[in-house]
Amino acid sequence: MNEFIELILITLLPFLELRASIPYGFIATELPWYVVSIVCILTNMILGPVIYLILDKLVIIFTKIQFIDKIYKKIVARTQKRIEKAVDKWGEIGVAIFIGIPLPGSGVYSGALGSYLIGLNFKKFLIANIIGVLIAGVLVTAIMLSGTTALDLFIKTL
Repeated sequence: MNEFIELILITLLPFLELRASIPYGFIATELPWYVVSIVCILTNMILGPVIYLILDKLVIIFTKIQFIDKIYKKIVARTQKRIEKAVDKWGEIGVAIFIGIPLPGSGVYSGALGSYLIGLNFKKFLIANIIGVLIAGVLVTAIMLSGTTALDLFIKTL
């Protein structure tokens, strides 16, 4: 049970998410690869909507402070200007690809923040989140499976 909690906690960390928890699960736990992937993917899928919904509450609280409200409005305007054309063209698929690319700075946290800032509705974000997390989960799992299989070629077992 401890290994499950470790996987969940690593998946919940910003900038790490399943991009770190799946490799950790493969290397540091005794769990089968498919259990590691399923736990990490499901945790990341749940995380997206929670972050999106919490953002709404945090923005309301923090924008009551004039200094923060001013900065927030500038960030929103700049983000909307940069992203809106791509989202108008690609819709939630663009957000899904952004979430699904297993690179630093992309993922559920930044996908939820970007979606919130450009006004993507919750239902569209939810679809994008599910697709994006599945893409990331499959990619990271495939990389880990090919890496461990490739390693077996060089390690002689008795």
